[in-house]
Amino acid sequence: MTKKGKLTPAALWPTVRRAAWTLVLLAAGSAVCAAAVNGILIPRQFVSGGFTGLALVVHYLWPALPVSALYFLFNVPLFAASWFLVGRRFFVYSVVGMAVFTGALAWVRIPIPLTDPLLSALLAGIVMGLGVGVVLRSMGSTGGTDILSVILFKRWSVPPGTTILASNVCILAVSLLFFSLETVLYTLIYLYVSSQIIDVVVMGLSRRKAVFIISGEWEAISGRVMKEIDRGLTILQGEGGYSGQRRRVLYTVVTFRELGLLKQIIREADPAAFVVVTDTREVMGNRIGNQPPW
Repeated sequence: MTKKGKLTPAALWPTVRRAAWTLVLLAAGSAVCAAAVNGILIPRQFVSGGFTGLALVVHYLWPALPVSALYFLFNVPLFAASWFLVGRRFFVYSVVGMAVFTGALAWVRIPIPLTDPLLSALLAGIVMGLGVGVVLRSMGSTGGTDILSVILFKRWSVPPGTTILASNVCILAVSLLFFSLETVLYTLIYLYVSSQIIDVVVMGLSRRKAVFIISGEWEAISGRVMKEIDRGLTILQGEGGYSGQRRRVLYTVVTFRELGLLKQIIREADPAAFVVVTDTREVMGNRIGNQPPW
């Protein structure tokens, strides 16, 4: 920053880089989602969930109305919620993401030569889940149930895939009035697979491990962890329930890739150490946190 308080190009570069990376994720995820909609869902006459599902239902009933325009119109009222409940940055990126996804629906048309409806449902779930997951890894969304899932995740830690699956089931219940049970069941398979892939992409790939270590060699272990893994630890005061002996308990959080090295350090320092490794859903922290950037 200069003396006059203006930001220099060097100071602006991190912001520009984050914005550019977000746009790349939004564009890539939107293109993948559009490929699934235009290449699998519409040719197989599958229904979908969320606002995409509403747009598809209306399009099937009135084919003259394009899916892209319907999706855009359905999203307009929901963006007010993101402004107040998530944040202005998320709102701006979501507007951009919705515009990008609307354009992708209109232009990205990749034919996928599948005739088996079950295989089509599975592939649609994988492709759509990957696309939505990539979008949610950015600082925005493409609108619709993506916004709702972010709001519930931030407020009550509800996994994004769970929110999307629940809203999709509601849409499918209404779709039974207009489409065959077989079509709705194939769509349900697609939506379930999609929700699982979304959770893997958004949260599973950055899942952290919480580790409790009880060892008489706690000093050696903690020193090596801080030096070789570059992770901090918390030293807790424990007491044996049977012996009444006071013990030190080490607590740390590591990534999945670091877990193997941590186990090796513990085995070398104290093969008799008692170790508990647990999964974590969310971790907040500057260096080890895995929460999405919303």
